[in-house]
Amino acid sequence: MSKLDKLAIPKNSKENNLSFGDPVSFRESKGYSKEERKDAASPIVMTKSYHFNEKTSGDRFIPCRSYLESSHSLLLNNEDIKPNKGYSSESDTSREDNSSLQNYNALLESQFFGGDEALHEMNLSCINQADNIAQPNFSSYSNTKGRSKMQKENKNLLKYKKKPSCKKYSSGLASMLNMNSDAYYQADLKPSRKVSKLPFKVLDAPQLQDDFYLNLVDWSSQNMLAVGLGTEVYIWSACNSRVTKLCETDYGNSITSVAWSQKGKHLSVGISNGETQIWDTQQLKLIRTMGGHNGRVGASAWNGSILATGSRDRRILVRDVRADSPLIYDWERHKQEVCGLKWSPDDQQLASGGNDNKLFIWSVQNKDPLAKFSDHSAAVKAIGWSPHQHGLLATGGGTADRCIKFWNTLTLENIDSIDTESQVCNLTFSKNVNEIVSTHGYSLNQIIVWKYPSMSKVTTLTGHTFRVLYLSLSPDGQTIVTGAGDETLRFWNVFPPNETKSNSIFGCSSSTFPSVMKIR
Repeated sequence: MSKLDKLAIPKNSKENNLSFGDPVSFRESKGYSKEERKDAASPIVMTKSYHFNEKTSGDRFIPCRSYLESSHSLLLNNEDIKPNKGYSSESDTSREDNSSLQNYNALLESQFFGGDEALHEMNLSCINQADNIAQPNFSSYSNTKGRSKMQKENKNLLKYKKKPSCKKYSSGLASMLNMNSDAYYQADLKPSRKVSKLPFKVLDAPQLQDDFYLNLVDWSSQNMLAVGLGTEVYIWSACNSRVTKLCETDYGNSITSVAWSQKGKHLSVGISNGETQIWDTQQLKLIRTMGGHNGRVGASAWNGSILATGSRDRRILVRDVRADSPLIYDWERHKQEVCGLKWSPDDQQLASGGNDNKLFIWSVQNKDPLAKFSDHSAAVKAIGWSPHQHGLLATGGGTADRCIKFWNTLTLENIDSIDTESQVCNLTFSKNVNEIVSTHGYSLNQIIVWKYPSMSKVTTLTGHTFRVLYLSLSPDGQTIVTGAGDETLRFWNVFPPNETKSNSIFGCSSSTFPSVMKIR
């Protein structure tokens, strides 16, 4: 008898019962019937005696792991494993191998040739395989403790986080191969536009008032920014960062509003004593001073040579600044201070909002308002007209309302409303894409860019530590400037360029400013 023959293991010896981990173990065949060996728990059972042949045997055992074949492991879900007397037949395995190869080919076709239909069929095939795949028998492992430990450690291995959906597909090959990723099923084929979360320029604006009812920042078509700071008005050039002091009011009177004419040559300045001044900004010359209001002028809007002003005295005065007797209309329908005024893009309608929570739509051809809306439950300062859809108006309410509402001013009806969960201070539509930007106060102090009409958020910008009370859009439509009671002006690139127009504005780029940190 050779040395190996002396190592034969007795039938009932516990000490010599060899086990090399779970799930594969060695057992002696003597003493077992043919049926018992057939029903053994381990996928691999030694059916010969332990009388090894030195010429044919090695010094280690390599188990068979066919049940972890790649075509199966892609869809294996340990939580759904059920007892099964046997594994899939050879023909089933061959069919699954072919299916796996077809799926891989579909991935390559979709990546390199845009074959979305092939990818869709592949995804349906994978889901069917996940439902119908034959599972291996883990229920009868001899070492139940080891089996429980293995299943606990591999609980999330090769497992779908949720049932796959066939609605969306990722365009990247890496994400398509990673089928355990939610991005495989949820990512859009066209990625959303990236918007920088940080302002590219911050200007110091001392004495910029933290007053919800004022309008102290405006950007002209000539790329000049007007800002009212305390009792003074400054003009900042976006082309060369030159700062010019335009005017200063008498002691005790403060600046309450600024607004550029459409051509960008003249600036109206509202004052707390009820006066409105018209300035020629090229010659730095005061052209005209108009009275008429008995309270501060907090809102102004130009329509050619016609200027509409709103005041704390609850009145709206519409005047032609060229005429000796400029008054055209004196509208008094609001019950409290008028804090929002905007003309429509076609200059035919005027929207006014007040602290009485009311919204009025006016026409230049009628003395009486076209419509009165009482849907808001707080002051209506934020007003914006869409340049893309005729008659589309957006308005925002204050702290008690927090809603953005959309109106059809042709049919005079409300068409949509969304709760922003924060005070709405300003609204402006993009000139280049069908999106709208809103600024907010209590309690989030955010700037949000929305897609219209879905009103899904493109991005949310933060940085101001006070309410974002002021907002204006650059003439090229790519940049916005925001102002707050933290006495800063922040410039953000939020919108893409207009592909049909040049990015240059009167010889300078609005998206590239020289470095400057103070507005005065």
